[in-house]
Amino acid sequence: MIARIGVVGIGWWASFNHIPTIGDCPEAEIVAICDLDPARLAKAGAAFGIAARYTDMAKMLTEQNLDGVMISTPHTAHTAPAIAALEAGAHVLVEKPMATTAADGRAIARAAAKAGREVMVPTSMNFTHASQQAAQWVADGRIGEVRHAVCQMGSALEDLISGQPMLETEDHLFRPPASTWADPTKAGGYGWGQMSHSIGWLLYVSDLTIETVFCIDGKSTTGVDFYDAAVARATNGATISISGAATTPKHMGMHTDVRIYGTKGMVVFDNERVRMALHLLDGTDEFAEIGPEGTGYDGTLPVHAFAKLCAGHVMRNPANAENGARVTETLDALYRSAASGQIEKIGC
Repeated sequence: MIARIGVVGIGWWASFNHIPTIGDCPEAEIVAICDLDPARLAKAGAAFGIAARYTDMAKMLTEQNLDGVMISTPHTAHTAPAIAALEAGAHVLVEKPMATTAADGRAIARAAAKAGREVMVPTSMNFTHASQQAAQWVADGRIGEVRHAVCQMGSALEDLISGQPMLETEDHLFRPPASTWADPTKAGGYGWGQMSHSIGWLLYVSDLTIETVFCIDGKSTTGVDFYDAAVARATNGATISISGAATTPKHMGMHTDVRIYGTKGMVVFDNERVRMALHLLDGTDEFAEIGPEGTGYDGTLPVHAFAKLCAGHVMRNPANAENGARVTETLDALYRSAASGQIEKIGC
């Protein structure tokens, strides 16, 4: 079976990563694209040879009999298309953050459960073999009960999040718009823009559910967060430190460092130093091999997994609707706390 895929939101990442990656997947093909801007549709349709172009998603869903829908709209416009695609019987890949309010994240998760379809959030670090090994270590009880975690991430996005064109996209078909990344009224900022990756990984591997968050932040010139420093408590009582920074030098790129401490040992993930390790209190050390897929950001990994899922393969989904909803709830509380100066509860 060759899966039929539609794409909603034809901007930078859809044209740079999603559509070309599906083009390399023998299990799937892009049969239709949808965007509110006819000029974008014409440009992308011509570039990728896609004839079926829609400005009305409902019409696309009715006419195309899609197995999967990839949603790459701006952050604040994920929820309605995701739910519509699920209700039409399609699996959904929805760009991170899955949603920008706790209520919307839970609405997508409920829609997925009701439809019996999968939601994938393309936080690519979750999809590496080494990350799956780390999750298995924790699930098997190797580090005991999780009691504390440290989750740090940095990205080379000072230009984009301060409202400037992203340097490395100068020759791309489309460029990421400042309206998505640098506008505080449209879920701009580093937390919404990037920290789904690190928080999504932490929650996948640890299986923690966060209960309360306190955050302070540092602003860009446009008024969105460049820097986030948060502490959180999980429902099992575990304490968590979460931080992010948008001003990593360009030549360094993205880095993520997560440490999960349990009653019997710890898991360490550091993509900059290329290590995934299990260290136990009894002196045991184990290491998961991190190949090239785990040292940087490989945006093709979740797209390949999504193509296989839509084609009927049985696939592990390490960034599913529940993970996406927990991440959304955490970020929602993080932003509310930064605004209020108070500890904020999840979902309130």
